[in-house]
Amino acid sequence: MKRWLPFDLGRRGFLGAGFLAAAGAAVSARSASGQTSHPAGHGAEVPPAADAAPVLGHRAAHGAMITVGEVDNERNGFDPTAMLTDWDTGILSTLPDGRRLRTFEVTAEDKEIEIAPGVMFPAWTFNGRVPGPALRAMEGERLRIVFRNYGSHPHSMHFHGIHAARMDGIPGAGLIGPGEEFVYEFDAKPFGCHLYHCHALPLARHIHKGMYGLFVVDPDPARHPDLADAARSRLLGSPENAEWQEMAMVMNAFDTNFDGENEFYACNTIAHCYAKKPIRIVRNRPVRIYLVNVTEFDPINSFHLHANFFDYYDQGTTLTPTLKTVDLIMQCQAQRGILEFSFGDSQDHEAGLYMFHAHQSEFTELGWMGMFDVVEAVS
Repeated sequence: MKRWLPFDLGRRGFLGAGFLAAAGAAVSARSASGQTSHPAGHGAEVPPAADAAPVLGHRAAHGAMITVGEVDNERNGFDPTAMLTDWDTGILSTLPDGRRLRTFEVTAEDKEIEIAPGVMFPAWTFNGRVPGPALRAMEGERLRIVFRNYGSHPHSMHFHGIHAARMDGIPGAGLIGPGEEFVYEFDAKPFGCHLYHCHALPLARHIHKGMYGLFVVDPDPARHPDLADAARSRLLGSPENAEWQEMAMVMNAFDTNFDGENEFYACNTIAHCYAKKPIRIVRNRPVRIYLVNVTEFDPINSFHLHANFFDYYDQGTTLTPTLKTVDLIMQCQAQRGILEFSFGDSQDHEAGLYMFHAHQSEFTELGWMGMFDVVEAVS
């Protein structure tokens, strides 16, 4: 077959061609403008970016290895900026014994999505997006997940947590065929930063095609009296939690020619999305990131924060850090954790752009790189 591109479509062919670097400076100023419609955190307003020049200049200083053009988020049906704080908290009701029941509805469907400008990918999705909805509940609640398969293949939902065998979503326990429905039901435990994914075989294909999502269980402060303040700070909706700027980040990648090697890497699916549209951070408010790695075809992924350090809670199942004062963590597939940090020290951190990315250079150049736009609080 005659090739219509002057380079190999494999990921190393992309690097060898150098077309990403050559066209990096041509990214429009519109793509680099600040996010005025969806501020970070829980509703805190932040001022708009003055212009795009600092964003473009900062990227150029790091080699300008960046995709060119814009992804149509409206056509995709999801926006990676909105995904950062788009928690699906389901519908609350009360069981006869007085316990809280939290119900979620999830559908599987085939959907072509754009993962980089002009690059389409035939995804299998949860609720029409990749990653799937970021489900969030509180420790001890009863969870009910109504799963409907509108896709073309058998699928399931496997939750990382504690539950009965019949709720495990694996072959044997039960796959859900096209047109079928199943209700998963279990208690929300342990608290932490978890994930869910399809466990149908071949597993690598079902995960790589996009069938995964973040699953967060907030601690119940009443169950942790010795660390109640820390627990309350993680409990969505509490006054203590409202002080934090929280984000859901899923590290993923895409093999666009299905040769078992990824051509694009990303956080929340769209290559270089947070480089083109930096994430606004208010400087004097702490930041909490729920981070999970679901990258297929690579043994590890990583997260590195520029000019700062963070505390890390591996799996998120503790209220005290498992690592303190680090600027880089590695995660194998399905590993996850919580990162906490701040840019609030005026002696060290001025307002401006601070990069974050995988510290595998190839991943960075092929899409997994972004920036925090640190701004002063609105008076």
